[in-house]
Amino acid sequence: MNEWDLILVGGGLANGLIAWRLRQRQPALKMLILEAGERVGGNHTWSFHGDDLTPEQHEWLRPLVAQRWQGYEVRFPRYTRTLPGEYLSVTAESFAEALEAAMGENIRTHCEVSDITPQGVTLSDGSLLRADAIIDGRGYQPSPYLTVGLQAFLGQQWQLAEPHGLTRPILMDATVDQQQSYRFVYTLPLSADTLLIEDTHYQDSVELNSDEARKRIADYARAQGWQLRELQREEQGSLPITLAGEPRAFRLQQGERLCSGLRAGLFHATTGYSLPLAAALADRIADGGKPNHAYLHKLIGQFAARQWRRQRFFRILNRMLFLAGRPERRWQVMQRFYQLDDGLIARFYAGRLRPSDMARILTGKPPVPVGEALLAVLKKTSRLRAF
Repeated sequence: MNEWDLILVGGGLANGLIAWRLRQRQPALKMLILEAGERVGGNHTWSFHGDDLTPEQHEWLRPLVAQRWQGYEVRFPRYTRTLPGEYLSVTAESFAEALEAAMGENIRTHCEVSDITPQGVTLSDGSLLRADAIIDGRGYQPSPYLTVGLQAFLGQQWQLAEPHGLTRPILMDATVDQQQSYRFVYTLPLSADTLLIEDTHYQDSVELNSDEARKRIADYARAQGWQLRELQREEQGSLPITLAGEPRAFRLQQGERLCSGLRAGLFHATTGYSLPLAAALADRIADGGKPNHAYLHKLIGQFAARQWRRQRFFRILNRMLFLAGRPERRWQVMQRFYQLDDGLIARFYAGRLRPSDMARILTGKPPVPVGEALLAVLKKTSRLRAF
């Protein structure tokens, strides 16, 4: 007899939302979260747009949300705009507090896993835990069957000497030096005198020099008139931006293992945002009755395959962004995009573009050379490595 109904390996966003939703829908389920770090959620901030979720999803996610704003800004060399709509963030702290209250002793931290099979989890000390289903949600894992660029970032949360004056996030400030990539600064106003400032690059390689990124953040703050007083925390990471891939081979590589989140390839192909798809998968798992391996293997496989098909157009756009024109001119693609209709932009972030939206994005004067753009769209693979 198995000790657990479900073991979730990795206490990040995707597995955390699965546990959170199952605790709401199936409270008697025996679940266990195994987290290698000192706390679930790690050191991350997950943001999303209001239109990315259904009203029902907003309701069950509400206790995890730490910040919400009305509207956001984008800034480009030749265009600045304030867009409508709600923008929300889940912080590592709000995520951990909610999940720890819901799961109690069924979270094990500082827990290293050495092997996962459909029947059990082997820990680094050799002990074996058995469950009816085991989901691996330990983050993105490079695959030869996915060709990606990267959204690499370093973010710092600062308390300032004086109030900053921002009332809404700046999702992209691309007026900064482009550093041979598409670079922008992302800023979240967390309180009247506290900011999360991220130096972000859409780039062709995984390396992001941390010291240089910290200097760029300090230079940006100075240019905005913000006096940095106390560094509260720092986070760094790289989000995959999918250009091409072989989804069937990607799934076969995972074998019988159940995966969630970035490890399952479930993220917005262009923005890297993962919370909306993590919430959607959590809903489907929670609505399906008591989980078992065979059922979840089919459910997750079908869900991932459907998302791959739905995101074909986004992968085309990514190939245009990464492969057409010079890297330091990529901002032109994004500047043109943000001059489009509010509703289209909202549907883009939500991953629900209409055929007319796709046509509108591709029509008009192209921001990259036509010949290079067509070659980029037709490429099956790229000159980028599959990270």
